[in-house]
Amino acid sequence: MALSYEYSIGSVRAREKSLLNRADVEQLLASKDIAQLCAVLSDKGYGDGKTVDELIDSHTKNVWAYLKSTAPDFEIFNIFIIQNDVHNFKVALKGTLAERNWESLILTPGSVEPKTLKEAVEKRRYSLLPEWMSKPAEQAYETLAHTGDARLSDAIIDKAVMKQTINLAKELRSEFIKNYFNNLVFYNDIKIAIRASRTKTGKDYLVKALCEVDGLSRRSLIDDTLKGYDKLIESLSKKSDYDCDKAIEQFKTSPSAFEKFVDDRLIIMARESCKRASEGMEPLIGYYLGTEAEKKVIHIIASGIRTGSDREIISERLREIYG
Repeated sequence: MALSYEYSIGSVRAREKSLLNRADVEQLLASKDIAQLCAVLSDKGYGDGKTVDELIDSHTKNVWAYLKSTAPDFEIFNIFIIQNDVHNFKVALKGTLAERNWESLILTPGSVEPKTLKEAVEKRRYSLLPEWMSKPAEQAYETLAHTGDARLSDAIIDKAVMKQTINLAKELRSEFIKNYFNNLVFYNDIKIAIRASRTKTGKDYLVKALCEVDGLSRRSLIDDTLKGYDKLIESLSKKSDYDCDKAIEQFKTSPSAFEKFVDDRLIIMARESCKRASEGMEPLIGYYLGTEAEKKVIHIIASGIRTGSDREIISERLREIYG
C-alpha cells in the first residue's frame, strides 16, 4: 500500500519528540568530558558507538533508514543527497590520482554508486555521472590532474552542486526550502569572496567558484572582491539581504563570530521549520533538518569540551538557538 503524506506527517510528529530539547542540551552541557557526553547520548538512545563521531554516524544512518521507510516520495531528499555525491566524487578523484584507498571515506546515502564513481574517474567516463555533475566533474579532474590545484578543483565541483541545489529547491516549490538553500549558497559565496580578497585570488577563480543566487549579483561581488579586502567588507556591510549587514558586523568582531552567526542562522531556520511545517513534504524535510541541526549542536558541545571553553559561553549560544 502506498504511503500518504498524512500518514508520514503523523509518524514524523511522533518522531520529533525524540529530538533533543533544551533540557537534554543542558544535560549534555553538564558533561565533564567526552566519555560522559557519549554516555549521556547513548543513554538517550541517540545511537550506537563509543565516540561522538560513531554515535552521530549511527544516528544518521538510522534517520535515513526511517525516512526511506516513511516518505511517500523519497526523491524530495535529493537536494541533501547530492551533497554526499559531491563529497564522494572529491574523495574518489583525489584518492585515484594519489593512488590511495578512498572507499572508506564514502558518505551514504548517495545517488551514485561507488563502483560508478570509480569507473567514471579511472576511465574518465563522466557521462556515467548525473547530467548536472558530468561536465564539472571532468573540469575538476583536468584541473587537479594537470595543475595540482586542489582548491580550484574543489571550487568547480562545489559550484556545480550549489547550482543544482538552487534548481532543486525551486522544483520543490517550498518557500522555506528555497529560502534555506538560498541562505546556504549566499553565505558560501560570501565566504569564498572574503577568503579570495585576503589571498588576492584572481578573477578566473572567482568566476569558476561563485554561484548566482537571488539577492546577490555575482558580477558585483567579483568586482568588489578584486578591489581588495577593505572594499569588499565595506560593500557587504551595506547589504541587508540574508542579514548580510549583521553577519559582517559579527565578522568585524572576529571571523569566528561570523561563522557562529551563519551557522546559528541555519540551525534556527531548521528548528523553526521543524516546528511550523504542517503539510505536504515540509514536515518530513523539517524533521530531517532538525536532526542535522541537532548534530551541529552536539559538535558545538563536544568542541567546547575538547578545547576547555567556558561552559557558560557555550550555554548562552545554545540558549539563543533553543529560545
